Amino acid sequence: MTQQGAALQNYNNELVKCIEELCQKREELCRQIQEEEDEKQRLQNEVRQLTEKLARVNENLARKIASRNEFDRTIAETEAAYLKILESSQTLLSVLKREAGNLTKATAPDQKSSGGRDG
Repeated sequence: MTQQGAALQNYNNELVKCIEELCQKREELCRQIQEEEDEKQRLQNEVRQLTEKLARVNENLARKIASRNEFDRTIAETEAAYLKILESSQTLLSVLKREAGNLTKATAPDQKSSGGRDG
């Protein structure tokens, strides 16, 4: 019986040792889990902040793009109107030159009649 008692004592010691090792491994795992949960929370906060920032940037970008489009439209309309003014100015200048030429011809002395009297 003494041998059985000694064997039982050895088994008991081994069991206690194994249980203690398992408990230590569990504690280490719990520590790792907590670290990763903390990291997860930190990352979720960063993602939330970045998402909010991205939303603000998108809103600002949309407003600026709309403003740029308005600038483009205004510039295009102004350039088109300016081209019409240039065309009208050119037409007016041509008409004015033609009319001035006609007036000059109409008011010039007749050179045929004066040339015949002198000779």
